[in-house]
Amino acid sequence: MSLRLSTVILPHVRWHEGGRSAWQRADELGFHTAFTYDHLSWRTFRDGPWFGALPTLTAAAAVTERLRLGTLVTSPNFRHPVTLAKELISLDDISGGRLTLGIGAGGTGFDATALGQEPWTPRERADRFAEFVPLLDRLLTEESVSYEGDFYSAHEARNIPGCVQRPRLPFAVAATGPRGLALAARYGQAWVTTGDPRLYETGTPEQSVRALRGQAERLADACAGIGRDAAGMDKVLLTGFTPDRDRPLHSLDAFVDFAGRHAELGFTDLVVHWPVPDSVFAADEKVFEQIITEAPAQLA
Repeated sequence: MSLRLSTVILPHVRWHEGGRSAWQRADELGFHTAFTYDHLSWRTFRDGPWFGALPTLTAAAAVTERLRLGTLVTSPNFRHPVTLAKELISLDDISGGRLTLGIGAGGTGFDATALGQEPWTPRERADRFAEFVPLLDRLLTEESVSYEGDFYSAHEARNIPGCVQRPRLPFAVAATGPRGLALAARYGQAWVTTGDPRLYETGTPEQSVRALRGQAERLADACAGIGRDAAGMDKVLLTGFTPDRDRPLHSLDAFVDFAGRHAELGFTDLVVHWPVPDSVFAADEKVFEQIITEAPAQLA
């Protein structure tokens, strides 16, 4: 299978001032999927415009035809499985079955305290995620769900008619630790990683490749533990967070070299950030479009 190219379009531009055109252009360029971040605010963009992920994806569904759409990633930080399931089923319907749910345990950013709560510890995030994912799976596949857990409850939650995609829309589970990888193995149609964050500042590209290989091997072990072959699972690398940073987008040759090294690790999908001027995601738009239109033929 050829390496697929996808993008993340940040929800930081008003829809009628460039938001719509970015999603339409992503569709025209032939990206496999266009994701957006599901945050209430994010990093250096916190004090500027930032719009909701699911309304943005709904609008994108209405102005695109082929492009798959998704979150990268949704987390329990401010989501509840019952209300999230209803919105996902609606969006899957509106998009004609083009929705992928990127889902992760969440972190310690602004979302972690926006509802007034104390930040959860890593253990509590993992505990909540371990309950969140199986419940969401049930809500998206069963007509009526009742559940009482340590963190989440559902009482006769109805989700009729269910997803357009059967048995439900695909999950792309972001994980690097053992508990998250176990969830990815059991519930994920895809696995997502950004690499090893400890290498971002001082690591080398070679160290990053070794770390990613180790993560993929641990995913394979988690899959084998439940009798699943990891070879049949999509593996997604969200770029921009490895020691390479933005260098793969400097030229077509640089990108093909980067993509080839990661395809050899078994990655099926690379996700690049849509250019954002005056930010860490700044990129030459002409070079960016050249990469997207010409790189796939060299990577086939």
